[in-house]
Amino acid sequence: MESDPAALVREAREDDLELLPAIQIAAGAAFREIGMAAIADSAPLSGDALAAYQRAGRAWVAVSGGDIPIGFIVVDLIDGRAHIEQVSVHPDYARRGVGGMLINHVDRWAGEQGIDALTLTTFRAVPWNGPYYARLGFRDMAPGEITAGLAAVLDDEAAHGLDPATRVCMWRATTAPSVLQAVPGA
Repeated sequence: MESDPAALVREAREDDLELLPAIQIAAGAAFREIGMAAIADSAPLSGDALAAYQRAGRAWVAVSGGDIPIGFIVVDLIDGRAHIEQVSVHPDYARRGVGGMLINHVDRWAGEQGIDALTLTTFRAVPWNGPYYARLGFRDMAPGEITAGLAAVLDDEAAHGLDPATRVCMWRATTAPSVLQAVPGA
């Protein structure tokens, strides 16, 4: 899979935010094709939530031609790690490496912040979820590795109807050197 040479990642701007829910809805429609209509019909992140991520400096967009968002990623800080809360790529740009570009951008950002790892929760068996993230270097977390914050995320997902048996927490060390690692003797 080659990345889209015309796409680039930048911080989300306030004027981008109104476009992001439509990207999330379009990307989520693929769940309908595998019998997960309830997931496909889930509400996207709210405008208020997206604005909070953007104001906190934890929202990025992939843009292509005309500086129009084609994908986005938002990150929470959970137990000292960068937790990917949502990554969505419009299906017209799927399978071009855009999601990987967004994740790698967050990886570099996290390293610059002194954060040692990325985490996420996802569907274990959906091809563009668990198996996709494994190809990007994420690994399943064993029950004893799941932090209190991630356990709370899983509990919240279950409270919203997601079957815990279908979910997995995944982890990947940041590949970019962290600020702390770059300082001799730190």
